[in-house]
Amino acid sequence: MLDISHHLWILAAALLLDAVVGDPPWLWRRLPHPVALAGRLIGGLDRRLNHEGDAPARRRAMGVATTLLLVLLAGGIGWGLSALLRVPFGWVLEIMVAAVFLAQRSLHDHVAAVAAACELEGLEGGRRAVSMIVGRDPQSLDMAGVCRAAIESDAENYSDGVFAPTFW
Repeated sequence: MLDISHHLWILAAALLLDAVVGDPPWLWRRLPHPVALAGRLIGGLDRRLNHEGDAPARRRAMGVATTLLLVLLAGGIGWGLSALLRVPFGWVLEIMVAAVFLAQRSLHDHVAAVAAACELEGLEGGRRAVSMIVGRDPQSLDMAGVCRAAIESDAENYSDGVFAPTFW
């Protein structure tokens, strides 16, 4: 049985690996990112099972079925990975898998790109860079607004990209 210090060590190493390496583009150009795969699966199930003309009871039943399928799939993948982690040096794989689901480096890189664009290209560059990470139209933002939008985006995405995968 593994104790809490093992899990904390794995978590610290995964956070460090993500901080140093992040999401290498050369890897994710060749392989689909697990988060993107999950999104595609959910979108496909939604298109297949959630039809506007269906009765509310059917839509609810399909939603429950989708949720059960996703939970069983995630549990099966987790069970399979836990079996793999029992091999010698399985902790290396555990660190790598955990790091894949962290996004601290990616968040940092996107906000740093906004800061660099503001410094090098001024307001228009900052607006262009911040448009890559926010959903709103940045054309009406002044420099303080661009910086605020980048910081807000970083804070909002931190919960999904770092906090939740770390503590869930």
